[in-house]
Amino acid sequence: MTWTSLAAIEPPIALGPLDGRYRGAVAGLVDHLSEPALNRMRLHVEVEWFIHLCEQDAVPGVRPLTDDEKALLRAIPADFGADGIAEHAEIEKVTVHDVKAVEYYIKRRIEGTSLAPLSELVHFACTSEDINNLSYALMVKGAVEDVWLPAATSLVGQVADLARAAKAVPMLSRTHGQTATPTTLGKEFAVLAHRLGRQLHRVSSQEYLGKINGATGTFGAHTAAVPGTDWIEVSRTFVEGLGLTWNPLTTQIESHDWQAELYADVARFGRILHNLATDVWTYVSLGYFAQATTKGSIGSSAMPHKINPIRFENAEANLEISAALLDTLGATLVTSRLQRDLTDSSSQRNIGPAFGHSLLAIDNVRRGLGTLSVNEAALAADLDASWEVLAEPIQSAMRAAAIAGVPGMENPYERLKELTRGQQIDAAAIQAFVGGLELPAETKDRLAALTPGGYVGLAETLVDRFLA
Repeated sequence: MTWTSLAAIEPPIALGPLDGRYRGAVAGLVDHLSEPALNRMRLHVEVEWFIHLCEQDAVPGVRPLTDDEKALLRAIPADFGADGIAEHAEIEKVTVHDVKAVEYYIKRRIEGTSLAPLSELVHFACTSEDINNLSYALMVKGAVEDVWLPAATSLVGQVADLARAAKAVPMLSRTHGQTATPTTLGKEFAVLAHRLGRQLHRVSSQEYLGKINGATGTFGAHTAAVPGTDWIEVSRTFVEGLGLTWNPLTTQIESHDWQAELYADVARFGRILHNLATDVWTYVSLGYFAQATTKGSIGSSAMPHKINPIRFENAEANLEISAALLDTLGATLVTSRLQRDLTDSSSQRNIGPAFGHSLLAIDNVRRGLGTLSVNEAALAADLDASWEVLAEPIQSAMRAAAIAGVPGMENPYERLKELTRGQQIDAAAIQAFVGGLELPAETKDRLAALTPGGYVGLAETLVDRFLA
């Protein structure tokens, strides 16, 4: 059998899911982390360097640029669209060098203009990595600040809202999969919101470093061409003028340490979100949450009754892929042989997929949380079937009484262990045990009135006081 070639279909079919099935969820990253976005940012860095050299009077023979000339230069990246992408690709076929193609692309656009005599200011004293490191820093900064952080912040707000709404809903805990001291549903989501929020603070405080200092970080070409200019100051003011943190000491490449720091934080955010997804999945399986149905949707191709928690399962997969990519980037980018090797070039082209799968997972979880409603009856039933969890507060009260000198409080832990461990315990058994203790009346009455659903400590207070 001969199959139709899918590779020949126009427009091209996406090889990966982020540019195919899930394009809508990650489209916001295309303006920041795609290959055309990289070339557009290279154009931006190159023309701003050109303008900066003129403003700083860095090279003999330069002159101040007019406003129209600056506008002409800045229009080059601003107008970089489909035609520009195609033209750059044609130039690169000849140069077999993407950054050199950017240089030639700019020079084409100033031919025949008042800027033509200054055309050699394009890429002046630069190595490709001078342009690339600044471009990637600006791209990642834009992707994080304009796309990823707003989505992640919205998600954390959604988790916090759920925590506040359910702060007083009692829930049976499970430690090691076994029944344990009750909590509230809201307090558990407050824990997750707090954890995620800490990572957002780290990401939002991230520095984005950049350098422009030549082929081995020595300003060698700069000082050989124009020894009288303070190139260190020109470099610093240029990088800082782009909104980046200047790195004064580098090899040919900016060391990428900031990238490793950022990717570790984003991956850690994802791992906490993965924890949320698996916990919610478990709560759904326990019946603690009901999932809303969508007209026409199918849960299972064979079992009509099913509503599967697919958003959370999809989030798990996407977070694992994202973390793997981010971990690899962080480990790879901090190492470069001697003054330069090219491993970072290929690695950095995967920044987009790393953030794409993270952003997709955030979308998965946001949509999944939006389908949930709390099933308080199921939560209450679970608590009412677990009176053994009151062994903890009773033996703790007995310990306190023993310390206060109340007789008959010996071996409280062991006595509660004998009563409850491996046995089915109900309200009557607990109340009979408490009734047989010679506790102070106030303590006995308090313990006798205690129920699993009422044994939640300060859970509600913790949500009120510490959830930002």
